[in-house]
Amino acid sequence: MKSQTPANALTAIIVDDETLAREVVREHLAAHPGISIVAECGNGFDAVKAVAELKPDILFLDIQMPKLNGFELLELIDHECAIIFITAYDQYALKAFEVHAVDYLLKPFSKERFEKALELAKQRLSRHEQFPRAELLASARPPGMALERILVREGSKVHVIPVEKIDYIEAQDDYVSIRSEGKSHLKQQRLAELETALDAKHFVRIHRSYILNIDRLAKIELYAKDSRVAILKDGSKLQVSRTGYDKLKTLL
Repeated sequence: MKSQTPANALTAIIVDDETLAREVVREHLAAHPGISIVAECGNGFDAVKAVAELKPDILFLDIQMPKLNGFELLELIDHECAIIFITAYDQYALKAFEVHAVDYLLKPFSKERFEKALELAKQRLSRHEQFPRAELLASARPPGMALERILVREGSKVHVIPVEKIDYIEAQDDYVSIRSEGKSHLKQQRLAELETALDAKHFVRIHRSYILNIDRLAKIELYAKDSRVAILKDGSKLQVSRTGYDKLKTLL
């Protein structure tokens, strides 16, 4: 749902898979003529497109959504805005919000609590504060919980890549190239961030430029003195550093 935006109004997008929850936020915002709702989205995929196209000032974002949750959506957007999270309950998420001074609404929330969150969002906008996206995402993941899938946005499309289908990941400056099922997907993320998020029993940093899914490894060959190359089942060859080889030996 989209609406016309009055001049000088702040714009907002509401993202929640529950119709009633979106209605509650809409009703509370009705008391604020200076804020215009430019879209409502019932799922994360629609929200990625809406945020990219409409560039809202404020995003009301549910966390527990099917297919694409709030944190995964956050990974896919590159627009800076004030974000108010909406959640039923998630102990790690709440702790992360408090650590990074990000506001959230715990369902069911009162009008007073909504007003407080909205005021904090306005203050963040007035101070032009940057949203601590990477830090929040890292601290909101429960300890020991490895990534199960990686999301990559290409234009308006979102690719969902299960980690078990990844062959290897290659560093390319501030990006990573994810090789899966014969295709490469470019994502703006540091290789070191992915290394800490992936299951260390299956993914190994074999070189400063490569993370390998060891299930794809066919053999390791000596390339030169103290230099080795990993040959994958599809024939791909990846350089292996001395440290990377030591890591591989402990798993093979």
